[in-house]
Amino acid sequence: MKYVDEYRDGEAARKLADAIARRVTRPWTIMEVCGGQTDTIVKYGLDRVLPPEVELVHGPGCPVCVTSLEMIDRAHAIASRSDVTFCSFGDMLRVPGSRGDLLQLKSQGSDVRIVYSPLDAVNLAAARPDRKVVFFAIGFETTAPPNAMAVWMARKRRLSNFSVLVSHVLVPPMITAILQAPGNRVRAFLGPGHVCTVMGTAEYEPIARRYGVPIVITGFEPLDLLEGVLRTVQQLESGRAEVENPYARAVRAEGNPASRRLIEDVFEVCDRKWRGVGLIPKSGFKLRYEYREHDAERLFEVDDIETQESSLCISGQVLKGLKKPHDCPAFGKECTPHNPLGATMVSAEGACAAYFAYGRHLETQGRRAGGVSPLSLVSQGADAPRSACDSGGR
Repeated sequence: MKYVDEYRDGEAARKLADAIARRVTRPWTIMEVCGGQTDTIVKYGLDRVLPPEVELVHGPGCPVCVTSLEMIDRAHAIASRSDVTFCSFGDMLRVPGSRGDLLQLKSQGSDVRIVYSPLDAVNLAAARPDRKVVFFAIGFETTAPPNAMAVWMARKRRLSNFSVLVSHVLVPPMITAILQAPGNRVRAFLGPGHVCTVMGTAEYEPIARRYGVPIVITGFEPLDLLEGVLRTVQQLESGRAEVENPYARAVRAEGNPASRRLIEDVFEVCDRKWRGVGLIPKSGFKLRYEYREHDAERLFEVDDIETQESSLCISGQVLKGLKKPHDCPAFGKECTPHNPLGATMVSAEGACAAYFAYGRHLETQGRRAGGVSPLSLVSQGADAPRSACDSGGR
């Protein structure tokens, strides 16, 4: 299949891994930003074909995982109302809040629905004027355009019963926060390909210059990621700190101008709290004043929410690249996809869920599950084995 099979070629992967090993001379810690990249890395065992000098750590690039506990509890409070139809993408339904999750609320009789597009929620509001339809608008810049379009269309169609609970987060301020954090070890980033298809690459240039870190915009297939690591190592070893874009088949420097204009019309930048990370200034989107009639937070007055996080969960440290899932004593024991203690075990893009899905919870120290060569999985593509214990969990 074009743009898939050629990026899962096992022999090409071996050549890239060998090139990385020849170029590296000292230890480097590289963070992949996007949760989709994390899933590919763990699925194909890419971190295990790299030389020991190169360590990949997993960043807070899973939008489900970083949606704050307060926002989950606000969603729960709104969805529990008898006059509300609460719409969301499916992976948000099992994210644990202080008092359970949205799926439990649905089982208790609340009108919680899975949709595949925010426009589905807009159409539902048009069909049911007797219901207050709320869409849970989460995600990075990637999902901001369709969510902005939903609000824009609802305003145009004068659907006063449609609103959005907005929890958008932005990548560049998150990268800056990681670089400024005490104990940071990250020396370079594999940049988020999907986000850059919308926003372009220009906003990463000042970060690379100020902090002296390479940022290589990377795709999501095995060869994309190995190519990204190779280019990152080449920069690090030569003392360069630039923004590179080997993902040019999808990303242009200017991004998608039409999508950016729509985002700027509907949203404005705000401070945002990230789950496990804390408040990051100017790291989110909120609705502009002109669209206040579609702001669920304002309409339902759910600002004052008290939260309580699990004391066992270390997802915050995982999201900041300070720990890995197997460092958590609850991983694969008290915390599984069937009983997630934190959001990183819920989403398919969460590091903990990826480690569990591909069998790393079965490993003991010094022993890997299965014994299959990681590079042999690359050519298998979608047939790469998953843990027998994984039931999807989402």
